Amino acid sequence: MSAAASPDSPPLRALVTGAAGGLGRAVALGLAQRGVAVAIVDIDRAAGEATRQDCAALGPDAVFLEIDLLAADAAERAVRATVERLGGLDILVNNAGYGTGEAFLEMTAATWDRTLGLNLRALALACAAAGRHMAAQGRGRIINVTSPASRMALPNYTAYAASKAGVDAVTRAGAAALAKHGVLVNSIAPGMMDTPMQRSTEALFARLDGRDDMAAYLAERTARIPLGRRTSCEEVAEGVVWLALDAPAYLTAERLNLSGGLDKD
Repeated sequence: MSAAASPDSPPLRALVTGAAGGLGRAVALGLAQRGVAVAIVDIDRAAGEATRQDCAALGPDAVFLEIDLLAADAAERAVRATVERLGGLDILVNNAGYGTGEAFLEMTAATWDRTLGLNLRALALACAAAGRHMAAQGRGRIINVTSPASRMALPNYTAYAASKAGVDAVTRAGAAALAKHGVLVNSIAPGMMDTPMQRSTEALFARLDGRDDMAAYLAERTARIPLGRRTSCEEVAEGVVWLALDAPAYLTAERLNLSGGLDKD
């Protein structure tokens, strides 16, 4: 599925959640650069509108949808609005996410509810809502953002790690359910990126571990990455765009580890 298959073919249409900033914004821009019309879903109106304008400046249509994905009907509304305003839906990128650090023995219901609600429930319902539309048209690609955390023992990040293990399960189930309809479902596991959520959670981890020298703490964490460096949102977005547009049509139920070797298969 390529957005540039023919100069006369209509553009593909994508829905990207959490696209006001960070990885979601980089993905939206990467898709727009390839001629894909993009629906940007976020709760940050100002940043979401800025992303929309930047995508539109690249040529294809772009719309901003201010939707709280924790709402019960959010997935249906996002898919319906994308189809109505862009004329269809070919690609879903489930990027929106939440994570915070808590000591295992001090975990709270509020953290679990928000983390599972956004990272897992909203993602699963979006897969189903988009999947119904894509199945009817006989094609489509869904990319879920997971994490190396889903395979790690992280006592200060248990809710987040559990939510991403759930994302892996939804990806496999979605791939099996939608394969007969020509819809591919894959995931991508980014490594350490310089995002606001990464910075805030690492600050919490340092405090929970009793570490005062933040620079030394971050250097130690980075040293765990075999490639010896952190990645950027733009670099990870290249992997998402590849899965959305260029990956072989026989690739589904796959987890792309874009973590510099931190996550190993």
